[in-house]
Amino acid sequence: MYYLLKNIAKIVSGTVHGSGNTEGAVHQLLIDSRTVSLPEVSLFFALKSDRNDGHKYISDVYKKRVCNFVVSQLPADISNYPGCNFILVKDTLVALQLVAANHRKKFNIPVIGITGRYKKTIVKEWLYYLLHEDKNVVRSPKSYNSQVGVPLSVWQIHEQNDMAVFEAGISKRGEMEKLEKIISPGIGLITNIGPTHDENFSNSKEKINEKLKLFKHSSILIYCRDYTELHEAISTHPDSSGKTLFTWSRKSKASLQVAKITIAGNEAEIQGIYKNNFLKIEKNVYFYIVV
Repeated sequence: MYYLLKNIAKIVSGTVHGSGNTEGAVHQLLIDSRTVSLPEVSLFFALKSDRNDGHKYISDVYKKRVCNFVVSQLPADISNYPGCNFILVKDTLVALQLVAANHRKKFNIPVIGITGRYKKTIVKEWLYYLLHEDKNVVRSPKSYNSQVGVPLSVWQIHEQNDMAVFEAGISKRGEMEKLEKIISPGIGLITNIGPTHDENFSNSKEKINEKLKLFKHSSILIYCRDYTELHEAISTHPDSSGKTLFTWSRKSKASLQVAKITIAGNEAEIQGIYKNNFLKIEKNVYFYIVV
């Protein structure tokens, strides 16, 4: 799937400047001048952060034959970039997220969203390991779960995919709503809640409620019943109404009651009860680490 540059400008409510061809196709989104591989069909987002400014690298990217840019400030002399387009927006990160959210809406496939304090990437890779033989699964590369990483992950969805698994991480309030709009998961999974001493949250309840915003429109939510505070927050959360809640536990009554875990060499055996039936799962130790 590709997008015309002029259509991307509409998606981000930007104005196009320069002398390039706005009918050109965009296949790849770039944020790093060192990762240019398909310059003719790439769009570079000049992102700003507290430590860096992508606008400083426009000339470097241009030398690598990239001619399409999303910027929050135009170059001092645009004539130095003949044949290029500059989409001018107020905030380049918001623009990147808008492009990814628009792309996500074009696909009606099961999407699993994963959040939690620890092991998001391990769980994501485990799910891919279990599902990829039967499904064409797209997933977050590495640990791409930030405000920048999530849109780059979601952009990878293509027509051949019939399932997606993305992870989402936050460091402060107000971030998860943005990621929810991009991922829009139908199935949610929380790995854990972690310690209460997160520097940008006043307490664990605030942190839990922020993470739950990822699942505002999910129909299924999966989590460990043994995290009492998490269970209480989900049980009383207004967005939980109408959701199917699937829980697992080693201590309490849950959808999946884990009774025993045995490890022998590289193999792990998990015994449990599901819907009043005995269940035995045999997997390698990688599986046990996830559970």
